Amino acid sequence: MVKLSFNSALAQKDGKKEEENSEVLIIPDGKEFEDDVPLGQRRAWCWCMCFGLAFMLAGIVLGGAYLYKYFALQRGVYFCGVRYEDDLILQEPYADSAVRSFRESIQILEEEDVELINVPVPEFADSDPADIVHDFHRKLTAYLDLRLNKCYVIPLNTSIVMPPKNFLELLVNIKSGSYLPQSYLIHEQMVITDRIDKVDQLGFFIYRLCRDKETYKLQRRETIRGIQKREVGNCHKILHFENKFAVETLICEQ
Repeated sequence: MVKLSFNSALAQKDGKKEEENSEVLIIPDGKEFEDDVPLGQRRAWCWCMCFGLAFMLAGIVLGGAYLYKYFALQRGVYFCGVRYEDDLILQEPYADSAVRSFRESIQILEEEDVELINVPVPEFADSDPADIVHDFHRKLTAYLDLRLNKCYVIPLNTSIVMPPKNFLELLVNIKSGSYLPQSYLIHEQMVITDRIDKVDQLGFFIYRLCRDKETYKLQRRETIRGIQKREVGNCHKILHFENKFAVETLICEQ
């Protein structure tokens, strides 16, 4: 009979080699597992990381653009008043004086080519408070009647609205005083036409003004200076200042 035996030291040595060839990972809860994740799953995980980083970068860029516009809206506001002479008041019986005045705040965004105007509730007139945007880049003007909470959009009238750079120079020149030298009043009349459903196509500033509000197109009538017959009908008046003269914008329903 032949007796076979194994060297115990050799068996231990072979066991150590097998342990060394097996990669073991330790996770925080103390459990062990072998690193046998398939290559396809690793690649999928890498693609997920790439897409995640891309979305994060896009969010940073969009957020930065929004913050830039937000902080741009917080600077460079001018508060001024306007005295003007209204020829129409002279035609009214027992009118003591045709000189009137109102106040508004104006913000010029030269880089955006935009003028922002806020007209608070007037103290003397029957006109409505309003926010106004003159967007020279898109050639549009938008009026938000704050009393009605409705928006009105019309092509920009560059014959009345002074360009942002020139308007800013005018505001800087009158900054030391509360009022402009006495000026005159321009009357302009507009008629409401179609409703606008997609205000997001009108640019950032008009969208910011008119979102979630009823918005309509306006059609301009002939601008008249001086004596004219007052309109009869359902109209709303907005007094504002955007040049060396005051403007009375009359918005009427057809």
